[in-house]
Amino acid sequence: MKKNALYAQSGGVTAVINASACGVIETARRHRDKIGKVYAGNNGIIGALTEDLLDTSKETPATIAGLRHTPGGAFGSARFKLKSLEENRVEYERLIEVFEAHNIGYFFYNGGGDSMDTAHKVSQIGERLGYPVTCIGIPKTVDNDLPVTDTCPGFGSVAKYVAVSTLEAALDVLSMAKTSTKVFVLEVMGRHAGWIAAAGGLAGQGGAEPPHAILFPEISFDQQRFLARVDSAVKKYGYCVVVVSEGARYADGRFLAEAGSKDAFGHAQLGGVAQVIAQMVKTELDLKYHYAIADYLQRSARHLASKVDVEQAYAVGKAAVELALAGHNSVMPIIVRNADRPYRWSVGTTPLSRVANREKMLPRSYITKDGFGITAACRRYLEPLIRGEDYPPYRAGLPRYVALKRVPVERRLNRPFVLK
Repeated sequence: MKKNALYAQSGGVTAVINASACGVIETARRHRDKIGKVYAGNNGIIGALTEDLLDTSKETPATIAGLRHTPGGAFGSARFKLKSLEENRVEYERLIEVFEAHNIGYFFYNGGGDSMDTAHKVSQIGERLGYPVTCIGIPKTVDNDLPVTDTCPGFGSVAKYVAVSTLEAALDVLSMAKTSTKVFVLEVMGRHAGWIAAAGGLAGQGGAEPPHAILFPEISFDQQRFLARVDSAVKKYGYCVVVVSEGARYADGRFLAEAGSKDAFGHAQLGGVAQVIAQMVKTELDLKYHYAIADYLQRSARHLASKVDVEQAYAVGKAAVELALAGHNSVMPIIVRNADRPYRWSVGTTPLSRVANREKMLPRSYITKDGFGITAACRRYLEPLIRGEDYPPYRAGLPRYVALKRVPVERRLNRPFVLK
């Protein structure tokens, strides 16, 4: 009897995560002789634990195809980290119980490092409990911090948004700098890795062109050096544009904008570093400023998605199904860079054990010696990832995104599961 598949989305969503979902579902439908139905966890892994599943077979081909150009997480995502096998074996046993009840033999988990760890552990405990499950991780993170893969689907589009926003805001500030705002600060995502902040550097070629300062998590923040940089740019060019990563920190490891609370993964809750920096400029240099926090806008801007990113997101979803059918288990499809100019890429594979709970930092060689800009090597890496446009269809001036029926799968277990 052919097995069903479960697809789940995890963590912060991206402009192209649904393109990966589209790749999974369309590819599985082309292999109906080997894969039964594709279920989706409602709100990610939480749906799997609580037996809250959605039946994607009830969606039309046109709707599934439309996922390719629709942002957000169509099936719902969640920040919920499963504990280790030693800490809470019950969670993993529950997953296997749900899988067995619904004849699920394939598990496709679309997320970042924590999610890859979960998929890896599920593949292990399935074997131990006598119900083997083929687990394939699908890379997704705007932070671009998964190791082994050249880039992570979701990053190319947020990089494009940040580069374009930096360029456009800079032109606005420049036009008014004589009599108004002198300093503009753009806050972008990136807790530990400065990939997104680096993308802001694509807006200009250095020197008089913005951004005049980028603050990376990898470079300890020095207030006096930063203020001297801002002061110099304003005196030379009449204005200063700053791109700052939310993870900017002092030499002792303290975040500039740590709120004191924790998120669902146990990470320090961040936010407001742009305001901290802007107020510093006002207090110490007495310069008029404006700041913006890109926040969810940067990761949801499907109207400005990178075509390369969309294609790669779909490709890893498609490859996940093909890897499973070829007998692979506990692996993740990766993007392999074959050439820079012209840019060429292919899909490879790596064991989940190599990416689980690991982070890829921005190399020091990608940051200029003064710590405030990107190098030519960084530009060569970034530029291909933001290329090409893949506009969604429009109607009455607005993007036409799809909405799912979200038909629930009938529950088969009598015992409810309480999340802790």
